[in-house]
Amino acid sequence: MKAIVQNGYGSSDVLELRDVETPEPGSGEVLIAVRAAALDAGVWHLMSGKPYLLRLMGYGFRAPNVRVRGREVAGRVEAVGAGVTGLRPGDEVFGICEGSFAEYATASQDKLALKPAGLPLEQAAALSISGLTALQALRDTGRVRPGQRVLVIGAAGGVGTFAVQLAKAYGAHVTGVCSTAKTELVRSLGADETIDYTREDFTERDVSYDLVLDTAGNRPLSRLRRVLTPRGTLVIIGGEGGGRWIGGMGRVLWAALLNPFVRQSLKPFMASELKADLDVLKQHVEDGTLTPAIQRTCPLDGAAEAIDQLHRGEARGKILILP
Repeated sequence: MKAIVQNGYGSSDVLELRDVETPEPGSGEVLIAVRAAALDAGVWHLMSGKPYLLRLMGYGFRAPNVRVRGREVAGRVEAVGAGVTGLRPGDEVFGICEGSFAEYATASQDKLALKPAGLPLEQAAALSISGLTALQALRDTGRVRPGQRVLVIGAAGGVGTFAVQLAKAYGAHVTGVCSTAKTELVRSLGADETIDYTREDFTERDVSYDLVLDTAGNRPLSRLRRVLTPRGTLVIIGGEGGGRWIGGMGRVLWAALLNPFVRQSLKPFMASELKADLDVLKQHVEDGTLTPAIQRTCPLDGAAEAIDQLHRGEARGKILILP
């Protein structure tokens, strides 16, 4: 089968379209004929091996342990391994796996859900990691409530486009921060207001928010706290910039250290890959409160350029890779 493979860390030049063996599903796994994969911010980090802390966390010190890139997936079940219940060949599924930039991939049955009714299978690939991140950040960590004022920083990104829609579904008043070219998209997703960060520094506004979601931002905590209400909550989703060793994690660690000493809640966040929450996303799509925002699709041999585009901050919503 064809797959995007890397044998070492580096720029997108390390990615190659190659022929590799089709994987076999193990116990509790299914084999998926991939219809589409989607990009998330983690793909660049796994490709580059930065920050170096990532390598120490078990992803591979000198080279990635998993050679095929991609984790968000949608496709058709081709075969099932021992012990699989609830899924069978022919089912259309979406979820999380290792190595989705390929014609076939294996995934644990615990990280897959049936495709939402009425949603094209290709678009379902965009739901999993970014959708789970937005859902859990709002519902569990941010504890969003109806009537709250919510600020989504990076509202036009993969996580941000889902966060805007879900915050509206939970009854919040939503303001999205994005660049000039992306304001129309963010408004179309239901944002009550947008702030163009290229023209205005939102931290200088005389407006306070009950909940701020910072999706892979790089603004200092002191600036973000200025726009929080006295008891407001800041949820830090990832982080960019910083040094080669810990990258944006420095800001995350500082938030955790500072949190016990301030009235505001400063909460680092990491998503959990839960099948139950994939089913929640499925329900939101089916009831019309959530729609993946797709910027474009590209073939497997366009994956490297798409990853570069995402890392430059040029993506609007999700980019899909079609084998």
